[in-house]
Amino acid sequence: MALIVQKFGGTSVADAGRLRNVARIIADTYRQGHQVVAVLSAQGDTTDDLIEKAREINPQASKREMDMLLSTGEQISCALCAMAIEALGLPVVSLTGWQAGFRTNSQYGNARIKKVRHDRILEELDKRRIVIVTGFQGMSRYEDITTLGRGGSDTSAVALAASLRADLCQIYTDVEGVYTADPRLVPGAHKLDEITYDEMLELATLGAQVLHNRSVEMAKRYNVNLEVLSSFSGKPGTKVKEVVKRMERSHISGVAKDKNIARLALVGLEDTPGIAFKIFSLLARSNLNVDLILQSIGRSDTKDISFTVAKSDLEQAKQLLWDNRESIAFDHIDVCENIAKVSVVGAGMYNNPGVAAAMFEALFNAGINISMISTSEIKVSVLVDMDQADRAVQVIHDQFTEELEGRR
Repeated sequence: MALIVQKFGGTSVADAGRLRNVARIIADTYRQGHQVVAVLSAQGDTTDDLIEKAREINPQASKREMDMLLSTGEQISCALCAMAIEALGLPVVSLTGWQAGFRTNSQYGNARIKKVRHDRILEELDKRRIVIVTGFQGMSRYEDITTLGRGGSDTSAVALAASLRADLCQIYTDVEGVYTADPRLVPGAHKLDEITYDEMLELATLGAQVLHNRSVEMAKRYNVNLEVLSSFSGKPGTKVKEVVKRMERSHISGVAKDKNIARLALVGLEDTPGIAFKIFSLLARSNLNVDLILQSIGRSDTKDISFTVAKSDLEQAKQLLWDNRESIAFDHIDVCENIAKVSVVGAGMYNNPGVAAAMFEALFNAGINISMISTSEIKVSVLVDMDQADRAVQVIHDQFTEELEGRR
């Protein structure tokens, strides 16, 4: 008998038929003799619909009240799924995030899990019940409801798997696993049988929407046995693990894009020590994440610094910099939202200097201009015009097709 955590995304529970399908998957696992803890997202577009309802009432609603509202979506799907399992004649109980023991900090809208007090879950498992838990949510020390950010149900599931020391954590979605690119955009994309935690973390961070990046980070930290698979096909998925077979024989695992970014450039900065520290420490204190950074060579005692942020953080970052213009001492801010980040990821890239050149060659042959470049040991990212992003993914994927075939 194994303890298995299963997570089902919004598309998997979007309507009554799909909820019953999820209930059957959970029931089949239970009937095989396993203990089952299932984590559910809100149905379909429920979260977006709730956000729209809030805007109709108060476009400036507090983050605390938004968390109170958004947490209801997962409660609906969990209660309905529990009812479907009851209809199959099996013992089941649904729990909210706080009933399941999720304790978080007080950063409404993007809370971090501090601990999982899983006593209640263990009590229910000891009674041979299936446990259904709302994803995406927890409770702060002030007993306020908090949410973990979009995609946070993945993190809820992995946190439960780590806390309960589950034998397996399965992330069910609407695709059959992790692909070398978005199969809806790239016809030649294919599913990977396995991928390393580090590669998956990079892909998730760089725009691949299969897994929440924080869930991958947590899975790596606690060595969670993780699998991504489809709730519709019943086929084996992609294993996410520390080491994969044939890693030395291939360099690239996937191509990803992120259109949810904007570039800010501070123009006319003084070319003196400490300017970068002033800028990025200011942004960090406001919990604003910065990605690609480019500093120009100083000329005439001035320089420019460009960097990217999530579009949702753009206005806050821009206002913060303007409010501190005197202390930072820059001439003006240049903002560009019509951009996208396209990246290649692979654990074998570090010892193969030809990867970046091949990527740039593909973009050159397609007439796609690069405005910024960022590299690490396992990824190369470039900024391109928004309207060229999908094509960039396709031509880069084509360039590495033979490489990617080796990962099958």
